Amino acid sequence: MSQINACNTLRAKAVHRLAAVAVWAALIVPAPAHATDALADFLQQQGLAAPASALVYPTAPALPIAPHAEPAEAAPAANADRPQRPLHSSLVVHALGFLGVPYRLGGNSAEEGFDCSGFVQAAFRQVMGLQLPRIAREQARATAPIERSELAPGDLVFFNTLGRRYSHVGIYIGDYRFVHSPRSGARIRIERMDVRFWATRFNGARRVPAEAATARAPAAPPVSIELLALR
Repeated sequence: MSQINACNTLRAKAVHRLAAVAVWAALIVPAPAHATDALADFLQQQGLAAPASALVYPTAPALPIAPHAEPAEAAPAANADRPQRPLHSSLVVHALGFLGVPYRLGGNSAEEGFDCSGFVQAAFRQVMGLQLPRIAREQARATAPIERSELAPGDLVFFNTLGRRYSHVGIYIGDYRFVHSPRSGARIRIERMDVRFWATRFNGARRVPAEAATARAPAAPPVSIELLALR
C-alpha cells in the first residue's frame, strides 16, 4: 500500500510540474494578439478566477477604507484592456506553486517556510532575477506606486496589519485576489482584497517594471497541495 501511495504522489507531482511548464511555455512564447491569456486560462481552470466574460476588475468596495489608503478609481471591465505582461504572469504562476507552504517569521525558502516579504522576495528573485529588499516597507519604497484601478497580475499589494503602513505584502493575481503568507500558524494562500479585514487595511499597490527585470526560466516551484487538491 505504501508503494502505491508513493507512486500516486510521484505521479501527482509530475502532472503538476508538466502543467506548470506548459503554462510557462505559453507565457514565454509570443502569441498572436487574439490569443487567450495563458495566466487567465490557468486560474480559471483551477477555479481561482471567474471566466473572462464575467470578470470585472475592482472598483472601490462598499466598505470603509483605512486612512491614507489610495482611493479607487473606475476601472475597465474588459480583461482585454489589461496589459499583457508575460514575465509578471509567469511570476504569478510560480508564486501559486508555493500554496500551502507554512508561514515562518524570517523564513526565506519553501523548505523552512516564508513570511510575507520573504515569499515576495523569493518569487521575484527566482522568476525575474530581481533582488527586492527583505522587509515589506522597504519593498514598497523600492517599487513604483500605481492606482488600485491599474492593478494587474504580478503587482504588489500592501496592507497595514501591525499599526504601521506597508507592514504586510502580497502578490496580486487578478480578479481582486492576492496570494500571500499571512501569519504565524497559517500557510501561503489566496484571499480576496474586498473582504472587510483587507479592504480596511489596504495601503496601496506597487509595481515592479518589467524592464528592470532579467528574464529567466523560473525554477520549478514546490508541489502545491492546494492546487493538486483542485485538479
